[in-house]
Amino acid sequence: MSRTLCALFVLCAISWANAADNAKPLTTILLVARAEMADPNFKDSIVLVMNHIGPSPGGVIINRPTRIPVSRVFPDLETLAQLEDKVYFGGPVEIQSVSFLYRTDKPPDHATEVIEGIYFSADGKLLRQLLGRDKPMEGLRIFVGFSGWARGQLEAEIARGDWTLEPANATTIFDPKSQHPWPERQPAGVGRGV
Repeated sequence: MSRTLCALFVLCAISWANAADNAKPLTTILLVARAEMADPNFKDSIVLVMNHIGPSPGGVIINRPTRIPVSRVFPDLETLAQLEDKVYFGGPVEIQSVSFLYRTDKPPDHATEVIEGIYFSADGKLLRQLLGRDKPMEGLRIFVGFSGWARGQLEAEIARGDWTLEPANATTIFDPKSQHPWPERQPAGVGRGV
């Protein structure tokens, strides 16, 4: 059986299981880079791919903390000065852009639900509201840049064997045990400021 058919079978199986559980179509998956991944931007990465946030698949790498503290990105928020939390490298596209994933029981404005209770947004006002909470980084992950593919590109990479597919869940996204530190060589521009 070809890799393309295997990937499609896996996607359909995850979709069927998801549809049976909560009657919603699958729109979010995890891509896990295989050891043979040649692209240094994605080597050893886990990417949360959200198929309903744009015209083609897009997402963020969830296991690449940078060396940039959140407090450096938001120097005007003095309450963040003592935090050690880092901003994550979401991907090689538009590394000047900031987006975030966060948990909440109440559906917010200006955010898209990607998994039950987890929302994705690039709304600066909403992010600042979250950072103003008593525990600002609880259930919050901030990204610079994002990962994106042209139509058909991701399917070709899956067929080539660059990725394995996994179901997405809150534990995988926010579990600090799944983090991989940056390799010695970072993509151009990352770690030198935002």
